[in-house]
Amino acid sequence: MELLKKTLNSIEKKDEEAIKDAWNRIDNLTKPIGSLGELEKIAVKMAGITGKVKNKIHKKNIVIMCADNGIWEEGISSCGQDLTAIVTNNFTRGITGVCVLADFYNSDTTVVDIGVKVDMNNPKIINRKVNYGTKDIAKGPAMTSDEAVKAIEAGIETVDKLAKDGYDLIGTGEMGVCNTATSAAVLGGLTGLEIDQVAGKGSGITDEQLYLKREAIKKALEVNKPDKNDVIDVLSKVGGFDICGLCGCFLGAAKNRIPIVIDGFISSVAALCAVRLNGDVGDYIFPSHLSAEPGAKYIMNELNLKPMLNLDMRLGEGSGCPLAFGIIESALYTMNNMATFEEAKIDSSNLVDIREDENK
Repeated sequence: MELLKKTLNSIEKKDEEAIKDAWNRIDNLTKPIGSLGELEKIAVKMAGITGKVKNKIHKKNIVIMCADNGIWEEGISSCGQDLTAIVTNNFTRGITGVCVLADFYNSDTTVVDIGVKVDMNNPKIINRKVNYGTKDIAKGPAMTSDEAVKAIEAGIETVDKLAKDGYDLIGTGEMGVCNTATSAAVLGGLTGLEIDQVAGKGSGITDEQLYLKREAIKKALEVNKPDKNDVIDVLSKVGGFDICGLCGCFLGAAKNRIPIVIDGFISSVAALCAVRLNGDVGDYIFPSHLSAEPGAKYIMNELNLKPMLNLDMRLGEGSGCPLAFGIIESALYTMNNMATFEEAKIDSSNLVDIREDENK
């Protein structure tokens, strides 16, 4: 618990002066004011994180937290639980969706076993196993409070090491059969939203399985009665080790003043947990795409974030992060290399600011 407390206390607010200076530069670039839309906001947000107007990404890494979930026993998945271990191994072979996209965008990956049901015995997988999967949340708590904290701290320590190794842009990925179910349970536990609003078909299940999934989640919330005002309580009762680990990644990134990207639904839930623990964490988070899971939009609204893309993606793994990396780097490159009106010898006195006040 000591590392978690220390991390929460060390997270600093965004740099308002750098944000002001960044807007000043952007508004003096050779373009109509506000015409680069979200790219401008990305560049300014980055300035608030780093304290510098001009920024460049040197090393990118997607952290993939892998764990099994006991709710699989409720018959809510279309695949066997052994798929978690199989795909976790395949991440190290570079053949999965996130690995291919990461390679295309020159990003590294870090694969973490934080709760896979079997021993992985793969030197390319970091062993931070808290336990061999969670328990069935439809019957009782997923894990103990101590295990939840241990998993969160594993995420913090993972990002701490990446920061020491010079990584300055982090993505969040996961692997765990049934983790959209645990994520929906956490979201329902934190917000009180109806489960039909937040639980979808995940990676692909039948209508009958979707009914069973929603009923299992409802039962989990009834049995465990998580305290919506206590993030650790919700995570330990109805969450997963992967969600806890990713929550720690968001906290660790904010502590180290490193930008971190949300992938899809599972990492969105983890981000929500991190922001509930410390509100300033939101200033360090960039959303990649809007997940096809129905609960994703509620999280984006609460976090006041606007996904960069909407591609109907629902793969998970962190697959949306490399795409977002490309957009972030494009925004920074534009900020750094576009000429100002003064440099281009253009009179800008007639330009009108068409943005709404809330954008600045």
